[in-house]
Amino acid sequence: MRSHILLGVGLLIGLLGGPSSCRAQDYNPLTAIVSSPVQRTDTEFTDSERNRVIPIRIYRCEGVKSAPVVLFSHGLGGSRSGSVFLGEHWAQRGYVAVFVQHPGSDEGVWKNQRLGQRMEAMREAASGTNLMLRVRDISAVIDQLEKWAADSQHPLHGVVDLKRIGMSGHSFGAQTTQMVSGQTILREGLGTDPRIRAALPMSPNAPAVGDPVRAFSKVSIPWLLMTGTQDVAAIGGATVESRRAVFPALPAGNKYELVLDKAEHSVFTDRPLPGDKTGRNPNHHRVILALSTAFWDAYLKEDPAARKWLNGEGPRGVLESADLWQKK
Repeated sequence: MRSHILLGVGLLIGLLGGPSSCRAQDYNPLTAIVSSPVQRTDTEFTDSERNRVIPIRIYRCEGVKSAPVVLFSHGLGGSRSGSVFLGEHWAQRGYVAVFVQHPGSDEGVWKNQRLGQRMEAMREAASGTNLMLRVRDISAVIDQLEKWAADSQHPLHGVVDLKRIGMSGHSFGAQTTQMVSGQTILREGLGTDPRIRAALPMSPNAPAVGDPVRAFSKVSIPWLLMTGTQDVAAIGGATVESRRAVFPALPAGNKYELVLDKAEHSVFTDRPLPGDKTGRNPNHHRVILALSTAFWDAYLKEDPAARKWLNGEGPRGVLESADLWQKK
């Protein structure tokens, strides 16, 4: 009798496609998987090698253990307190999200300036020097996380898995992300941190000078690029075309591009920016959260259901008809 019951259960599972198929079918990157509330912790540390104080904000949920880490680098003039919608959702999906603030290209650049001098101060801060400072900030943050994780008295001990690190950022933060995740500048490997396993540049940009293929052909880890059809900024000279030039230059293999229809530069922030010309589409944030989460789940958690969703019809379930989604 027992063997007949087991056989019946086996046949039922087979008809349904097995546990893995059910899981892939039910996968939803927009659903919170952690029930405890998100905790925000603002702290800072000193990179002793450069005597540089780096503020960070940590998003995490109580009870999460051995969690992958997602780093986020803000845009020019931003801070660790921006793009809260990303940090909150990623934490609810079981990640520890660490939002980095970069002195010299953060909100301090414009806050103490007269209104008429703010744009000039921002332009001066958008420098190669600050970009390299940002790149070193990211490695310093990872170094510090390793120290905290090894300290049995620290709240992050046992909480983070630093063998599974994702890197993301918006605008100047996207350039930072590109640099630490495999983009070639001057020479191969300059700035690249091998501890990063996947990268998500939001508002990416190809180099102003030189061949994009040379800049991006050595990228070996998964990348997901996100931009919009109206993604231009007042500073930096990036165009929609220069942002779109990154994806064709990447080598094939776990590379993705999202282009949101009528999305402006502020689409990756919590609120509109001065100079925005069109109203915000509420579905854009939904798409950003869904695709970013599926990407992290696929390449940091190595979840086969997430990868099946990402590489299959899953994205079309959240995208609007004019949005572009492609992979290679």
